[in-house]
Amino acid sequence: MKTIYYYQTFVGLEKILTHISDIDVINVSSIHFGKDKNGIKSIYLNDNKPYDNLFDNLWLQTEKASVQGCKIILMMGGAGLAYKELFGDFKTYYTLLKKLISDKTWITGIDLDIEEPTKIEDIKMLINQLINDFGEEFTITMAPVSGSLQQDGGSIAGINYKELYLSTEGKHISWFNTQCYDSFSFETYESIINNGYPPDKIVMGMESGQFSEETFPKALNEVKKIKEK
Repeated sequence: MKTIYYYQTFVGLEKILTHISDIDVINVSSIHFGKDKNGIKSIYLNDNKPYDNLFDNLWLQTEKASVQGCKIILMMGGAGLAYKELFGDFKTYYTLLKKLISDKTWITGIDLDIEEPTKIEDIKMLINQLINDFGEEFTITMAPVSGSLQQDGGSIAGINYKELYLSTEGKHISWFNTQCYDSFSFETYESIINNGYPPDKIVMGMESGQFSEETFPKALNEVKKIKEK
């Protein structure tokens, strides 16, 4: 069982660092690509370059969390056109991504959150390149919406996740950070498992803002049912 924290607002990890043993993974979000104001092709962490002093505390705290046993992963994509840019000039942009991961040695994985039409051949190529560069122990996860795993076929990523999972490259997918934002329930989990995905490959993602102090116990009850299953 994993507890994974998507971290994008960068308000500081002080509270989490007091009980970091409760967090298995922090996904630093999110990586994009594009030209800067001078027309130079660059890599971005949200709206700024990841080497900007703005992120000094972020990198300091995530390194500290890593030393204490928490895995640090980069999330790439989400809203925007990160993959269109990446595959539009793979040599240039992948080189920047590789350098960032190599520079921040405590980053040990990447989460591919694809929310734009993408070719499955490109994703396979990316997975193979990451494994070639960082080794078999490098963690590669994906973040499909729940419906893309409950049934096979198209997705907002433009790929069939079952086809990818069953491919040679699929063995390198460590797990799926499933977006169950409007479908966080035992029934959703069971439907995904019944569609052929192993339980240890499925993480149920929730948005904290969708719950209140009164409704959160209901979410915990769904977690309990999943754990018991």
